[in-house]
Amino acid sequence: MKRIRITPAWYFSDEAGNQLDPKLFALLEAVHRHGKLTRAAETVGVSYRHAWNLLNKWGEFFGIALVELERGKGARLSPLGEKLLWAEQRVIARLGPQLESLGSELNLAIQQTLEGVKPVLRLHASHGYAVELLPGHLDALGLDLQYCSPREALAALHRGACDLAGFHLPRGEVGRRVSREYRDLLKPRSYRVLRFITRRQGLMVASGNPLGLQGLADLVGSGARFINRQAASGTRALLDGLLDEAGVAAAGVRGYELEEYTHSAVAAYVAAGMADAGFGVEAAARRFGLDFLPLALEDYLLVCHRRSLAEPKLETLRRVLAGEAFREAVAALPGYTPDRCGEVEGVEALLPD
Repeated sequence: MKRIRITPAWYFSDEAGNQLDPKLFALLEAVHRHGKLTRAAETVGVSYRHAWNLLNKWGEFFGIALVELERGKGARLSPLGEKLLWAEQRVIARLGPQLESLGSELNLAIQQTLEGVKPVLRLHASHGYAVELLPGHLDALGLDLQYCSPREALAALHRGACDLAGFHLPRGEVGRRVSREYRDLLKPRSYRVLRFITRRQGLMVASGNPLGLQGLADLVGSGARFINRQAASGTRALLDGLLDEAGVAAAGVRGYELEEYTHSAVAAYVAAGMADAGFGVEAAARRFGLDFLPLALEDYLLVCHRRSLAEPKLETLRRVLAGEAFREAVAALPGYTPDRCGEVEGVEALLPD
């Protein structure tokens, strides 16, 4: 099935009405990744001459070169080229979950118009790379995927606004403390848990770890600039728990009050040099060429009503989760494992004594 994918696009224009070609961003990203204009042009699918002309045109547009070429040293982005690239990456990373949710609604409406009404699985979930994979593996099922905070997802399940709520719990003592925050929304007699994936979270730092950070305690007194996740996110709850466990005061972390709304946005912030460290999943760090210091494992879980497990749409989902294709896709994500994917267990396992 063909699917709509919504991506942001933005433009510069001057008094004469000239607009920046969106293909320039792809070329800048390829130059940054490969360090050679020839490879960058091949990656974008244009000739070397066209790539060169594009860079010259928009260098003249801004009055400053976007790429610096040195004989025998390849190509690298100029300071302005880097600013443009990372600004675009941050826009995509920040808006991604909202645009994916909107795309899910549009795809579902189009699918039902073309194929008639079919069973729809309503999933409200905390955003993550593994959850992003689901639409591509559930062709036989209509999927209404809405991204929200863990507590919002569980509240939606509580009031009947969704079939499944996705959230994540750290392992160990921090996880037991976090689960207490959800106790009022987890009903052992009425709900069941579908195992989904396990993922690693930790510090994301620039390639080579120039400040030599080894853990959360190094964020204090080192001058390291930090970028945080928003207060309602499960990742923020994990970070706060780890800081408390390590005896690190949040007030001593420079930039603790600065927030981004996705793992990718945090990684893009660090990759742009706007922060020295951020906290998030390993997959985001690798995607943006950052080093990663693992600090915690957490289980991403799906919760549903016990009575829903016998419904065909839940049975379809469980088959997909346990299938080889989905498990391989998850395993290809750095720091992710399809741990007991699709297995059912009681809510009691999530609640501390």
